[in-house]
Amino acid sequence: MERLYSERINQVKASEIREILKLTQRPEIISFAGGLPAPELFPVEAMKVVSQKVLNEMGPEALQYSTTEGYDPLRTKIAQRMERVGIKAVKEDILITNGSQQGLDFTGKIFINPGDYVLCESPSYLGAINAFRAYECQFKEIQTDSQGMVLSHLEEVLQTTPHVKFIYVIPDFQNPSGRTWSAERRKALVEIANRYNVMIIEDNPYGELRFEGESIGTIKSFDTQGRVVYLGTFSKTFSPGLRIGWVLASPEVLNKYIIVKQGADLQASSMSQREINSYLDLYDFDAHIESIKAVYKKRRDLMIDTVKLEFPESAKIEVPSGGLFAWVELPQNVDTRKVLVQAIDHKVAFVPGGSFFPNGGQENFMRLNFSNMSEEKIVEGIKRLGKILREVL
Repeated sequence: MERLYSERINQVKASEIREILKLTQRPEIISFAGGLPAPELFPVEAMKVVSQKVLNEMGPEALQYSTTEGYDPLRTKIAQRMERVGIKAVKEDILITNGSQQGLDFTGKIFINPGDYVLCESPSYLGAINAFRAYECQFKEIQTDSQGMVLSHLEEVLQTTPHVKFIYVIPDFQNPSGRTWSAERRKALVEIANRYNVMIIEDNPYGELRFEGESIGTIKSFDTQGRVVYLGTFSKTFSPGLRIGWVLASPEVLNKYIIVKQGADLQASSMSQREINSYLDLYDFDAHIESIKAVYKKRRDLMIDTVKLEFPESAKIEVPSGGLFAWVELPQNVDTRKVLVQAIDHKVAFVPGGSFFPNGGQENFMRLNFSNMSEEKIVEGIKRLGKILREVL
């Protein structure tokens, strides 16, 4: 059988995060591993009303095939919301996808030839790394600091690296580091991409989950040549189970995504699109987001305070101003993959940081999710991890 598989699939590995999540399904595990929203904040009762309304008023349509581009009323609402982050858009600029993860996969299929280079932040989102790697690309990691990519390093790489197709970034509350780009870096990134004729893929699943500080315009809002592709999703602000995300791009580029989606799955769920659209008609979505932010901010603060109290002094934790993750740096002699083995024995889980560096190394980091566990479990789980790290160090 082995000879029948493509070379591409033989290079694809199972997602480390998804494998870890299998372990965390055990109810006794305190998990800081997945990027899971808090399930108690899902609008379950509202969805009962919305689902019934959709079935009563447009049942046959909701259960039928639909257009690849997506449900027009929902696309219109998304375009209107984009204006809040500086993007002028109409529904024709929007393609509905099965989560933003599908947008990442389509990006690889559209732009990458075997051997091409993808430039990304160091560290970067593991799900994107795996999606792009399936199309046989190579990665160049760009240095980062508290303001985002170090653009002088980016230019050095662009000057010396052939066949760069795009720069992949998460500018708001980055996964895994939690960092947020400054407005100056965002604008300068677009100027650099224009000069070197490369695309920018702006992945923004967390942008609306800001706890403090002023909102910063998206990278797409600085786009002057139609070379920024923006990926959005309802997974972190509404429900990941509905699997509704979107791609926003210039007409020429978006048409490529539409063609690819037609060959992949024809369309996103007709029912889910109409349910979200009806929810936006009937309920205050912004108030719902504010309630999420209040809970996550409290959990973030508690996790940061407990880490500072329980972890060794040599541990450095980044304090994100939004999103779902905290990023911890440990001394270089610590291998967090080995720490995870001990942690699972103590019924607590996290994601080892080495997973987020596409070219390997950097095993002394860990990503901690603060959105999913209760306050009581956050304190207990961090205490367990702190005890393990003190023994290791």
